Amino acid sequence: MSGTGEYLWYIPNDVRAGHRGDAAAADHNSLETLTSHARALEGHGWKGALIGTGWGRPDTFTLATALTVRTTTFEPLIAIRPGYWQPAQFASAAATLDQLSGGRVRVNVVSGLDNLAAYGDAEGEQAHRYARTREFMRLVRRLWTEENVTFEGEHFRVTGSTAAPRLSPRGERRHPRLYFGGASEAAERVSATEADVQLFWGEPRGGVQERIERLKALSKALDRDLPPLEFGLRITTLVRDTREQAWADAEAKVAEMARTNGAGWHDHRQAVAEGQRRLLDLASRGDVLDDNLYTAPGKFGGGGAGTTWLVGSAADVANSLRKYRDLGITHFVLSDTPYLSEIKRQGERLLPLLRD
Repeated sequence: MSGTGEYLWYIPNDVRAGHRGDAAAADHNSLETLTSHARALEGHGWKGALIGTGWGRPDTFTLATALTVRTTTFEPLIAIRPGYWQPAQFASAAATLDQLSGGRVRVNVVSGLDNLAAYGDAEGEQAHRYARTREFMRLVRRLWTEENVTFEGEHFRVTGSTAAPRLSPRGERRHPRLYFGGASEAAERVSATEADVQLFWGEPRGGVQERIERLKALSKALDRDLPPLEFGLRITTLVRDTREQAWADAEAKVAEMARTNGAGWHDHRQAVAEGQRRLLDLASRGDVLDDNLYTAPGKFGGGGAGTTWLVGSAADVANSLRKYRDLGITHFVLSDTPYLSEIKRQGERLLPLLRD
């Protein structure tokens, strides 16, 4: 991994047009449109993109496979859910795509609430949900790195299982990285022991630093037996030629969100998890925190990575991202809408400032 960090974008993967202010075109989710995004990412310096998931959206793994076939360097960060997938099935599917793509697969394991009954899944309260996720991540990793795996857990079991194809080490990389999010105590215990990368949403730097220190201490207390946990930031970045233009556009976007009651922005607001609650609570501390972290979107429908935005010129936003990097953040998943034009703008103007 580069010493300046890794920079990915976001592909929404939604049947509904107009996601977070994106252009509401009829072909917004066609293979041709999404391929144009992936190829633009390749051509403008991005490593790849997180692909969103959730019941009622197109299948994330299928889309990731299609985009991988149509690109040469694009790395999909594939969001998947335990329960939707069984560990052995997923381990084999991901290993297959990883081999065919030359090692381009990344995985974001999601444990947040979803319409589980719609696809025949069920899970209990929070402790049960995260215990299952922990088993899933541990077993998938074993299936990627061991042969004839026998595992008898509370939630999953396999006997004499050897996932095919076998993954070949690529330098220090033994298997696709497992990204994970979540801010509750139960989620952090999973991350501390099982994840390769903990993703944070756009909190002020003080909160991120506190969580990094807590996760490092927790990893030690829980006898983590994996390489040290890495950290990532998933956030909206609104970049314009000047600071004044950026803030004018940000305020205009928020005014439109207020006018439409946040239409197209509510994809993380149905059930407020701990990480989302932390973001929404930031607005009580002011509309702008740190140098340029804009909290007002959360008042008018912004959810998840759309709750807070880094706003400014390319130099302003790069300066803020460097400060997160100084805290230990090495993985960045950025986005703004319209997605395609912002892939190009931020690839040309923001990314070069982050590679110095």
